[in-house]
Amino acid sequence: MTVLVLLLCCAVVGALCFAAGAAYVRGAGYVLGAGYVRGARRRVRGALDGPDSDTVERATFQTLHTASLAAPPLRAGLAPDTARKAVRRLRPLLGTQSLALTGLDGVLAWEGTGEHHGEQLAAHVAKAVQAGRTRTFSVDCDRADCAVRFGVVAPLTAGGRPRGALAAFGSHDSAAVARATEEVARWVSVQLELAELDRARSSLIEAEIRALRAQISPHFIYNSLAAIASFVRTDPERARELLLEFADFTRYSFRRHGEFTTLAEELGSIEQYLELVRARFGDRLQVTLQIAPEVLPVALPFLCLQPLVENAVKHGLEDSVDRSLITIAAVDEGSAARVSIEDNGVGMDPERLRRILHGEGGPTTGIGLRNVDERLRQVYGPHEGLVIETGVGAGMKITLRIPKYHAGVHAGAPATHR
Repeated sequence: MTVLVLLLCCAVVGALCFAAGAAYVRGAGYVLGAGYVRGARRRVRGALDGPDSDTVERATFQTLHTASLAAPPLRAGLAPDTARKAVRRLRPLLGTQSLALTGLDGVLAWEGTGEHHGEQLAAHVAKAVQAGRTRTFSVDCDRADCAVRFGVVAPLTAGGRPRGALAAFGSHDSAAVARATEEVARWVSVQLELAELDRARSSLIEAEIRALRAQISPHFIYNSLAAIASFVRTDPERARELLLEFADFTRYSFRRHGEFTTLAEELGSIEQYLELVRARFGDRLQVTLQIAPEVLPVALPFLCLQPLVENAVKHGLEDSVDRSLITIAAVDEGSAARVSIEDNGVGMDPERLRRILHGEGGPTTGIGLRNVDERLRQVYGPHEGLVIETGVGAGMKITLRIPKYHAGVHAGAPATHR
């Protein structure tokens, strides 16, 4: 009964995790995972209709709970410390004398008796990985205190490539244990697959943020420092204030912790940026802030608003000779904060804007707008990108909707300011 419940629970948990991974990549595997879940659920319902339904329910809950405890270390990747934590949780599911997790180069963690069979295991792991299927084998041992006489090795894969193996050892040959080990190995493989997807997502976000940082124009840095230098003799106190603003602005823009920040912190960095721009252009720049205090703690992707304000300044000041009027507004809409950035600059042809947002405007054109739009859709969903109203000579208004509560979106520790 316990092995039956273990097989059914592994099927359900593995399929649910597989479906979650498919949601990341939007692959055909989602259909397979869904069918797997439906089939497993039918088998579980059949088991629960019997006289031992209470026992099955308790065993099912215990199995799912144990699997949930083993998942976090595996989602961090396959390494000795994560493998050690995982096998400690997984061995009770199989009820075997020992359980081992291996990489391609050797044993990463061993839980239970018979660890002296580690060297013997390496050959069986190599054969199982090469064949891509589960292998069973007999274990010869001269030690009187060693009960290990039978082993099962199931390969682990992630991203279509072998990563190692799960090995279980017992006192006698058991087809049920072999099948259960194979199911647990599939579940472990799903966790490793999700770990790789997590790393790929983090790398993509980091690359996008690096692209935004690279867009901070050397001309802006040079012009800011030149403006500061112009005040050194005529107004030393003003020069000191601007230098501190410049230091805080660059510190925030190049910080290395957290994918998300708060609206308050992002607006603070924007004010520092605008102060540096005012040092150059003086009265030609007029900015109006309309910020509802209740939306200031809302979390949003790091460097999400600043590129939009820089775009407004560029098209309002650097591309025209008239006074630039920029309005930054953030209002509370219940479950979300609606932020808009509007300028009276030269605007843009809508067709050209469409090409920029689709990545057709050239490798260095519209990086900020496209980057922010893609990150918003990636974090909040395909319908939560930028809404842009513009026309040639008609200025530009950019609006974005930031949900107040969204899974996985939370700001880290506040940055330290002067």
